[in-house]
Amino acid sequence: MSHSMQRIKVLAAGVISLVLLIGVARFAYTPLLPVMQAEAGLGVAEAGWLAAINYLGYLTGAVIAATISSLLLKDTLYRLGLIAAVVSTAVMATTDNVWVWGVSRYVAGLSSAAGMLLGSGLILNWLMRHNFRGELGIHFSGVGIGMMFCAVTVELATGVFDWREQWWLFTAVAVVLMIPAWGWLPRPNSDVVPGKSDVMADNSPSGVFLKLFMLAYFCAGIGYVVSATFIVAIIDNLPGLHGFGAWTFFVIGMAAAPASIVWDMVARRLGGFMALFLTYALQVVGIILPLIEPGLVTAVAGALLFGGTFVGSVSLVLTIAGRYFPTKPAKMMGMMTITYGIAQILAPALIGVLAVKDGSYNVGLYIAAAAVAIGSVMVLKLRQMDQQQLVVA
Repeated sequence: MSHSMQRIKVLAAGVISLVLLIGVARFAYTPLLPVMQAEAGLGVAEAGWLAAINYLGYLTGAVIAATISSLLLKDTLYRLGLIAAVVSTAVMATTDNVWVWGVSRYVAGLSSAAGMLLGSGLILNWLMRHNFRGELGIHFSGVGIGMMFCAVTVELATGVFDWREQWWLFTAVAVVLMIPAWGWLPRPNSDVVPGKSDVMADNSPSGVFLKLFMLAYFCAGIGYVVSATFIVAIIDNLPGLHGFGAWTFFVIGMAAAPASIVWDMVARRLGGFMALFLTYALQVVGIILPLIEPGLVTAVAGALLFGGTFVGSVSLVLTIAGRYFPTKPAKMMGMMTITYGIAQILAPALIGVLAVKDGSYNVGLYIAAAAVAIGSVMVLKLRQMDQQQLVVA
């Protein structure tokens, strides 16, 4: 097999792994939630707890990724994550016990971290080791593709299959996806091209730089989770748009699918930090659009801007992190994701309280926009520090 063809297979393995680990294992629950509430007796409170448990599993996976260095161990955990994704999806169909569902969602969250952090780290390492561009845009397109796939599948299957049969349908898809996700990603250090791979060394950034970077990513996490949590409710509450919120998920996925590839191209032209700044700036616009002129057009535009920037921000941050630590990219990726995750735990609780008190999500959206705007200023400072070579490169 030619070297370029192997690159295509490795990138395809990454995309397919995210369709499985993020799309099916993590996001199938979102469009299936109304079906489960209507047919399986899942209550509103229980639904919220299951979503929280899912993210707790993801955050646990991020902590694990940040504490291990062995590429071979990461590869093993990545493959265990593929198996866990299939099993956790099947478990959802086998019971209506909310506690068992909780275990399933926790395991699904762990498997999601295997795709986002361990899988992306392994693929970035392979690309850099084989002298390809260390870009993860193609890899992260799997997030948007997975979201679109889940939204369309549930939309077409509802009315034909009940909630349990739909989970079995997703399980069958997961088994099929696992085959290339497993087989097309080579084991670490087993296929280095002689004479083409340089010895890679980590270039650890300064402590001040790293703290500022993590704080900027914390701000991005606030913007992400507020939009991701409440955008459907916001649209459903607009006059004449009730029920349209469900399609927002598809719109977000549609925008997210090519976003990382586009932002890789922007980063190649303008630099990684300038591209990251632009994702922050556009996300601010997307957050406040529905507040400026409530309506279908601004709601869809906000969803497009959100989908087109949040995955781009993640892929740019993790790509930059991987370049500082090419031999153990998941370590810094895990640290950044923990920071992002803390924002996702704190922000919804605060915004929820404010929404109840204010009677709308407006204050929360302004807070989210302000947080991302502050983060964008930090990104500009990081760019300045990088240009001044305050970071060992």
